[in-house]
Order: sequence, then structure tokens, then C-alpha cells
Amino acid sequence: MAFSWQPDPAGLQQILQLLRESQSPDTETQRAVQQKLEDLNQFPDFNNYLIFVLTKLKNDADEPTRSLSGLILKNNVKAHYHNFPPEVTNFIKMECLQNVGDPSALIRATIGILITTIASKGELTNWPELLPSLCQLLDSEDYNTCEGAFGALQKICEDSADFLDSEVLNRPLNVLIPKFLHFFKHHSPKIRSHAIACVNQFIISKTQALMLHIDPFLENLFALSSDDDSEVRKNVCRALVMLLEVRVDRLLPHMQNIIEYILLRTQDPDESVALEACEFWLTLAEQQICREVLGAHLQRLIPVLVHGMKYSEIDIILLKGDIEEDEMIPDSEQDIKPRFHKSKSHTQQHSIEEDGEDSDDDYGLDDDDALSDWNLRKCSAAALDVLANVFHDDLMPVLLPILKETLESLEWEVKESGILVLGAIAEGCANAMVPHLPRLIPFLISCLSEKKALVRSITCWTLSRYSHWIVNQPHEDYLKPLMTELLQRILDSNKRVQEAACSAFATLEEEACTELVPYLDTILKTLVYAFDKYQHKNLLILYDAIGTLADSVGHYLNQQNYIELLMPPLIQKWNTLKDEDKDLFPLLECLSSVATALQSGFLPYSKPVYERCVSLTEKTLEQINRASIDPEVEQPDKDFMIVALDLLSGLAEGLEQHIEVFVANSNIMLLLFQCMQDKMPEVRQSSFALLGDLTKACFRHVKPHINDFIPILGQNLNPEFISVCNNATWAIGEVSIQMKGEMTPYIGLVLNQLVEIINRPNTPKTLLENTAITIGRLGLVCPDMVAPMLPQFIRQWCTSLRNIRDNEEKDSAFRGVCEMIRVNPVGVVQDFIFFCDAVASWQNPKPDLKEMFFKILHGFKGQVGEENWKQFSNQFPLPLRERLAANYNL
Repeated sequence: MAFSWQPDPAGLQQILQLLRESQSPDTETQRAVQQKLEDLNQFPDFNNYLIFVLTKLKNDADEPTRSLSGLILKNNVKAHYHNFPPEVTNFIKMECLQNVGDPSALIRATIGILITTIASKGELTNWPELLPSLCQLLDSEDYNTCEGAFGALQKICEDSADFLDSEVLNRPLNVLIPKFLHFFKHHSPKIRSHAIACVNQFIISKTQALMLHIDPFLENLFALSSDDDSEVRKNVCRALVMLLEVRVDRLLPHMQNIIEYILLRTQDPDESVALEACEFWLTLAEQQICREVLGAHLQRLIPVLVHGMKYSEIDIILLKGDIEEDEMIPDSEQDIKPRFHKSKSHTQQHSIEEDGEDSDDDYGLDDDDALSDWNLRKCSAAALDVLANVFHDDLMPVLLPILKETLESLEWEVKESGILVLGAIAEGCANAMVPHLPRLIPFLISCLSEKKALVRSITCWTLSRYSHWIVNQPHEDYLKPLMTELLQRILDSNKRVQEAACSAFATLEEEACTELVPYLDTILKTLVYAFDKYQHKNLLILYDAIGTLADSVGHYLNQQNYIELLMPPLIQKWNTLKDEDKDLFPLLECLSSVATALQSGFLPYSKPVYERCVSLTEKTLEQINRASIDPEVEQPDKDFMIVALDLLSGLAEGLEQHIEVFVANSNIMLLLFQCMQDKMPEVRQSSFALLGDLTKACFRHVKPHINDFIPILGQNLNPEFISVCNNATWAIGEVSIQMKGEMTPYIGLVLNQLVEIINRPNTPKTLLENTAITIGRLGLVCPDMVAPMLPQFIRQWCTSLRNIRDNEEKDSAFRGVCEMIRVNPVGVVQDFIFFCDAVASWQNPKPDLKEMFFKILHGFKGQVGEENWKQFSNQFPLPLRERLAANYNL
């Protein structure tokens, strides 16, 4: 059947007609054609026609039509392959192999895609002749056949790399790898390039067949280092970067030559080659050997990286870098990246060792689609950044003359790249930069008013990288002038500058916190003015800057004149956005921070906000239920519900008992019960945060549901989901404080898991702190039930809480431990030194808590006697001895 199949001429014409129509620019026509093509799938031999057009109509159909026929067939293989009759499958396979060397490069590529799509459908096992046939075709004298077979093999290597090394197929790589290596020396650059690309697929997984041939592979690679084809050079660089990651041992003997080669390639006239080469420095910086092998080359490498950081002419065109004023041009919707909401997590606000948040740094570069792709400029800046973190101040002798030259340049592109360099080294060379900052910061502040928008925008980013230093200097000299200029840049007439200034200002807010209070009036007036000025994309960034401001200055925002400035524009946006508009996410996040900061000041605005959040949650839950019953109904976007729950948390935290009247008149407890059982971890995480906040604000509405809630909290004490577990733990602690002795029946549902979590190795600090606080609180309300377990957790408990600052949560937890020690004093004996250390971590405990500590410490000393106490306390580090002597007369 397969060999004798011939198309019906009328049917063939109909399909050719459809294929031509589908290339029409008119969307209506396209849609009609799509439908007809979909309908044709019910005829078993429809796919025969498609392969026939692709492979047989060499003169009658144009290449784009033939290629399109192949791509439609590929989609059918993806969707319906298992329903193809065997004779159709065989016909397609045979035609593919016979025509893989078609004279047209486009058709060869299309057949290659079709072959690998069939192969990825598990057909490598059912098509045993595929790999041997392709392998044989590689040796063809005909260039097209060799190139077509290689193209197909490269796609198979990309799509089915793991499978090619499996026993099931008899490990074809043992034959393929040596074969590929042989083609590294082929006279055609296209074929050399295919050969390296094929082998490259097996480096990262350290496939054994390749590792056995690693020496000939390296030899052949080095032989290609001076190849004049850019695609070959690119693949050589890519191979070296991957080998550096997984087999640095094999590169070491050749490292000096490799560095020389990559240095040359990082300056390759073809930017895509330079970019592949530049990745090498990023990877090398992560290796132990970096300092020792690269130190001698910094003098030559750093200028190359700095040169790569300069905007190329094409960058400037793509960035519309010559358009200085574009604030009136509306954003096109595809410019706006989707935003993802980060659910609320309860942390100890004031850990003494604040963890630095790693922001994903885009090198103050741009978010344009044309350039948000990785490019040489970003890669060079990232490489300089990581190398600064390896070599630190040793980079400065090389960098200083370069900085002097670039920053003083009259060409704006050169000056701009110098400012980018300053930002890239801010972290790694922090110490060495300090003596230069008193001159540099005023210089950078002056660059904020340069006439080129791209210079103004990069300067915003670079200054934000030094905000830690700026905030800790006299405000008159640095912070105040910076604030003045940065606020003007927020109102710049260029959209990229507005965006960079808003982001930089948010970073500054996080560093400065309450230091910004004297400037609040000016800051708010500027941000509110920006509301009317900004186009869509920057509005979303503006919400973030306002939310960060609220988080940073807290209740200082709660002043009538500030509220009257800030709330009307926010509420106006809130009223104009529809429930299904994703712009609600950043606005809800922003309002959540504002509500928490304004506290009772938010009251006049809170009723409609509360009601809408409840309704968003209700709507989403209804849609989830509908979708679970009816597969036709689309699953809703749960982010709406998550953000609404977080804003309700913000309201409960800010309004405290004032939220009670809203809770009383809504079904929030019922909705919360459903959200707490959602499959999606982020939904549960946010619902536990809300439960904890409502427990603090209006427990009488939570209490009737405790019987339902606590078992769910207990089931979520699973450290696999850190943030869910963290919020569930915190909520249990808040509930226990309110329940007091009535918590007794529930201790068994949670205590064992909490003790297990606190003793787990590698548990994140925040979760340890919250777990310790909750165990302490359970011990405070039910000491008789928790105290027997003291020996199992007391050491971990003490070390987890010694680093947090004095606050209410720490206070209740320590009272709980004192209660448990009263019930079971023997339980603490083994680890008493840890208890002493934890007590000493308090700056000023409340008098009655201090009294409890005093009794326990002196009680223990009395038990063991003066002599033993002396021996015991001699093991204490000196600062601990001194604190206990000063505060507790020990």
C-alpha cells in the first residue's frame, strides 16, 4: 500500500489551494483555512497528501508551500500520531529518509524537524533503521544529502539526548560520537558546525560515550579554534564553556591557551560569537581555580569586558536610543512583562543579621523585548560583576585608569559604559571604592541631568547600587542632593528614565527606611504627580515604589495631609480597574503595604476595598468549583485570589480591631476554610497569613471555626513547602496565645511536627525562628503538655532565638520556656549553657520576665552549688560571663 499510494488529482489540487490560501495576510481567511485543515484530519490518507506535497512536488509547488505542508504534518504528528494507520506512518517515514537531501535548504530543514518530531513520539525504538540510515547518508558524496542527514541528527540529539545513550537502543552514541568527531575536519563549514553542535548536546550530562573520547574531542576542538566560519567558532566557544562547567580537570593543562583563545573570541567581529565567548568568564568565575588561572590576564581581560559594555549601533537603534522624549507615546501591550505576585510570608521583621535580598540584577539595562534578551553588553557587565566578587580590590589597579578615561570621555556611549562599570563593580569592589565615593557620587548625581536619556537611565541604576553608602553619610552632602535629582528623574520626559528612576528610588527607600521621613512631603507630591504623567508600563513600577515607601516609613505615613495626597489617585485607579484586569495585582500589593502603614488612617477607604477582596476570593472559588465539575470551564487565575487574601491580611494588620465590623458582616471565615485546603501552595500560604492576622485582630470571629482550622494547619507543617509551613507555624502560635488553656485538645495535632522541624538540618532561619516562637507559645498556654519534651528541643530552641531582636513574639516565647522549665527543670540541665546564652541575648526584657530569668539562673546555681557553678561558668565565653554578671548578679 505504502509504495503504490498515489494522490487523487482533484484532492491534491484542493489541498494545494488551501496551503496557498493559508499564507494570506487576512486573518479571517487564515481562520477558515485552519478549520478546513483540522476537518481533513478525519480522512486517514490526508497526511499522505501532506508528505507528498513536501517531498514529491519539486517543480509544481513553490518552496514556502511545500515547507508549510511539512509543518502542518509535523503538528498532526504531535497531536494525532498514535491514530495514524500503519501504512500512512510507513509511507511518511520512507519519504522522509529518501528526501532528507532535498536540493532546497528550507525543505531539508523541514524534513529534519518532521523526523525528530516522529522520533520524539517514542519512535526511536519503532524505527530501528532511522539512525543507521542517517549515519550512512553522512558519508554521501552529495553535499545536500550529507547536510540534510546532519541537520536531522542534530535535531534528534537536541530532542532525545538521554534516549540516545540508553540500553534499549543498544547505545547508538558509541557509534555516533566517533563518527561526529570525524566530521570536525570536513571541508564544509556548515557540516563542521553541525558536527560540533551534535557533540555539544552530551557535554553537560557527562555522557559516558563522550567522556571516553574526551581527548580526541579536545584535540579536534582546538584544531578548529582559528576556523573562519562564525557558526563554527560559536559552537567551539559553547563547547569550552560547558566543558569548563563539568570537566575543568581536562581543560586545566590547556587553560592558558584556552584563555588566550577566548580573549580573542570575546572581541570577535560577530557579536553572537563574542557573546558565547563572554559566557566563559561568567562560568570561570564560579570555579575554584579562577583566581589562580586568571589573575595574570586581568590586565588584558578587563578592557575587553569594558569595551563589550558599550552600546552597539544596533542596540541604540533597537532601543530607540535617539528618541529623547517619548512620555506621550502610549506603551504597546506586548512591552509589558507579565507580573507574578509573591505571596505574603511571616518573618521576624527585625532579625539582627538581616539577610540581603538578591535582586535579579539586569545591570540597569532595559526591559525592551528587543533587548531584554541576553546580549554582549549584559553578559560583559555580568562577567565584570562576578569577577569583582572573585578578585575584589585587586581589580582596582586595572580599573582605575579605564574608569578615568571612560568617565571623562566626550562620546556619550563611552561615558555611559563607564557609568555601567561603576555599577557592576559596586558590590565586589565595595571596600576599594569607598575612598573614591566622596568624589564619584556628586559626579554621578550631576550625570542625572545629562542630555542623553540613556546616560540618565544608567546613572539611576548605578547610584542605586551605592545607596547603602549614601544613606550612611551626612544627608546634606549626598542623600539630599540625590533625592532632589532622583525625584526630578521620576518625572523625566523619557519613559526609560522614568522607569530606571522609579526602580532606583525603590532601592533607596529600602536602604533609607525612616531616614526618608523628613522628605515625605516632597516624595509623595512627586509620586502622585507621576500618576497622571505615566503610561501603562511605568504605572505598574510606580505602584511598587509607593508600596516600598509605605513598607519603609511605616506609621509615619499616617498623617492627614499625606493621606489626602496619596489615597485619592490610588482609589481612583482601584475604581476604574475591572475585576479581571491583571493590573490589579501590583495595585493590590501596593494598597496592602499602604493599609499596613496607615493603620487607622486607612479606615475611611477600607470598606469598598475589603468588600472587593472578599468578592474576588468568592468569584475565584466559584470558578474553581465550576471547573472541577465541568472540564469545558477554564481554570481561573488564582493570583487574583492570592493577592486579595494578602490585601485582607494588610487590612487586618493595619486596622487591627477596626476590621471586626467588616468581618462580622461577611462570609470570610467560610471562604478562608476553602482557601486553606487549596491544592496550590501559594493560596494556602496567603490564607494562613490571613488567619494569623485575623486571629490577632478579631479572634471572636475565628474561634467558632478553630475545630476545623487547626487540623488543616497541622497537615501543612511540611517543610517541603517552606513558606506554607512557615505561615502555618506562625498562625498556630497566634491562635494559641488567644486560646490560652483551651488549646490543650489540639497540642497533639501539632507539637511533634514542630519539634521535628526545629531539629531538621538545613532548615531556613525564618522557619526556625517561627517554629521556636510557636513552641514557646504552646508551652506558655499548656506548659504541662509541652514541658516533658523540653530535652528534645531546648538546645535548638535557644540557638534559633538568640539572634532576633526584642519584640512581643520573642517575649511570649521566652515566658513559655520559663513556664516549661518551672514544670520540668531537669529537662534543661543538659543544655543549660544554651539557655544562659539565649537569656543574655535580650537587650531589655520587661521587669517581670527579667525576674523569671533571675529565678531560673539563681535556682540552677543554688542546685549545683558555688563550686560547680564556678567550673560551669568558666566555660562561658567572656562577653556572656560579663553580661550575666552585669544583668543577673551571677
